[in-house]
Amino acid sequence: MFSCLKHKVGEVLLPGDEFSFQPEDTISLTDTVKPEKVICGPGLRRSGDRLLVSKSGVLRTKQPNMFWVDSQQKRYVPAKGETVIGIVTVKSGDVFKVDCGGSEQASLSYLAFEGATKRNRPNVQVGDLVFSQFVIANKDMEPELVCVDSSGRANGMGVFGGGGLLFRVSLGLIRRLLAPQSPLRAELQQLFPHELVIGMNGRLWVKASSVQQTLIIANLLESCENMTAEQRRQLFRRAAQGAL
Repeated sequence: MFSCLKHKVGEVLLPGDEFSFQPEDTISLTDTVKPEKVICGPGLRRSGDRLLVSKSGVLRTKQPNMFWVDSQQKRYVPAKGETVIGIVTVKSGDVFKVDCGGSEQASLSYLAFEGATKRNRPNVQVGDLVFSQFVIANKDMEPELVCVDSSGRANGMGVFGGGGLLFRVSLGLIRRLLAPQSPLRAELQQLFPHELVIGMNGRLWVKASSVQQTLIIANLLESCENMTAEQRRQLFRRAAQGAL
């Protein structure tokens, strides 16, 4: 079985730290899990029968068998299936080039939009923001994006961004916002009405009813990243009182 006795959830790990598969042990954090069933998330990688830490951060787990390292990095590595906020940089024939914050730009076909045909092309301009999903993302091929789901529907994806504010945060904060029943997102919704688009590449877009409220939300998200839950609630209360 897989042994995690050396490391506990919430412990800070560094690159080079190692987990070892030991047949006589059982996992101490969750139910018994076979080595081949363990799912390695961000910050962990397999090397034969070992798990190695590839980035510094805090060890997290999701029952029954998923482990990852929660880090504060801002560098994004594209992964298939992730939804991101991209910026259109080039229109080249039938393909758009999109900056998603990775090591290279991704391609986005004009046919990768809901209802798009050769005669009915989407209205996409250089500088537009697009909320899209990676369908190809590996080291051997150019990244490729689409703005439709598996059934051909937009499902919230496409060109957006009129009048809002785009800014960057750490990937750790993005995961906290995307977590089911996220307390941070719930507290934001209670502050005042706003639109929030969350890209897994560390980009956030926000738009409230006024420029002042938009800036308040952006500043709160940037400020609360390393706060405790109580410190964050106090900050949000002061922001709500100041906005009245």
